[in-house]
Amino acid sequence: MERGRREVWQNARVTNLAITVLGHDRPGIIARTADLLAELQMNLEDSSMTLLRGHFAMTLICSGTASAADVEAKLAKIIDDSLSVSVREVDPEADHAAVGESYLITVHGADQLGIVARLTGVLAESGGNITDLSTRLSGGLYVLLAEVDIAADAVEGVRQRLQEVASGLGVEANLRPVERDEL
Repeated sequence: MERGRREVWQNARVTNLAITVLGHDRPGIIARTADLLAELQMNLEDSSMTLLRGHFAMTLICSGTASAADVEAKLAKIIDDSLSVSVREVDPEADHAAVGESYLITVHGADQLGIVARLTGVLAESGGNITDLSTRLSGGLYVLLAEVDIAADAVEGVRQRLQEVASGLGVEANLRPVERDEL
């Protein structure tokens, strides 16, 4: 079986697809999506899935021999009034190396307009890259967690600017190295 699959892949054009599924949450969305992708022989390589106030959001990167149109047609089986699915081909060579070391930015304080814009702007000014970002609002408390790549020579400048901007917003911000666990 494995040999046959390898032969098919060697003789067919491999596509790399970005897939998004958005909508009202309910049990089984991930399982059904993964099952349909497996039926199409699409390998699920990277994924991010979360709930945002009762709304489901999933982004996947898959590779295989199915076209974007074929995958979208197959995934239409999970689409109803509460879900939207988007599939598009992506360039597998678009991966880029980290700009530096991984750091974690944590922010918490009273909610107000512009927290994300101002604090992520500090990172953009330094040439840093956000690799993961999540925010939560609980009552009046706003929390932001961002994993970022920062060039070694820019870390102290970013730390200082984050403190200045956070102080102006009346929130607390911290920057610390990410400790990587080995898999």
